[in-house]
Amino acid sequence: MKIMVLEDEYALRMSIEEFLIDLGFEVESFERGDELLDALYSANYDILLLDVKVPGINGFELLKELRESGNEVPAIFITSLTHVDDLSKGFELGCCDYIKKPFDLKELEVRLKNVLKRECFGVNKEIVELPNHYTYDLEKFELRQNREVVSLTKQEKRILELLIKQRGNIVSIEQFCDEVWGEYVDPANIRVHITKLRKKIGKDIIKNVHGLGYKIDT
Repeated sequence: MKIMVLEDEYALRMSIEEFLIDLGFEVESFERGDELLDALYSANYDILLLDVKVPGINGFELLKELRESGNEVPAIFITSLTHVDDLSKGFELGCCDYIKKPFDLKELEVRLKNVLKRECFGVNKEIVELPNHYTYDLEKFELRQNREVVSLTKQEKRILELLIKQRGNIVSIEQFCDEVWGEYVDPANIRVHITKLRKKIGKDIIKNVHGLGYKIDT
């Protein structure tokens, strides 16, 4: 299993590389985005770990170029960016997950294994089929049932998109705070939004895993 790492902080890059090698991965790491891009076009890799703010070409631009060329290798962003618009942009470009700096290397291991064991919805898989004749368009942010558009609020769309991208896995309240709101939000407020969304598309699609969070099954 081959992993490419893009990180301009030398100490962090070396720590990640050594940690992944100890886990049994083959690793190649880069400081500059353009160097990683050149290497990626000459070899195949199984997953990318991408910092966003790097020299040459940033992580967002790099992933955008890859997706436009048809390359759907799974990608995880490692970044200090926390604003919800930045998180949304990464998912729109086709990343599978985010790891926010600073982080524990054990978290990196967990997220890597999570991405590798599930399907990652890239930009060439915009239409996601859901039960009960529902579909969600990841490009247009549009939910339909039997071709009829179902009206969703901005927050409901972000909640649904996160659940789809984490399909088969439980999404905790903390994850909703981080990836939908980009800040701490009262859990009761989050549950109100999810309850309204479940009323629109059915409780059998978004399942409440008591005490842990919510999920959409694969």
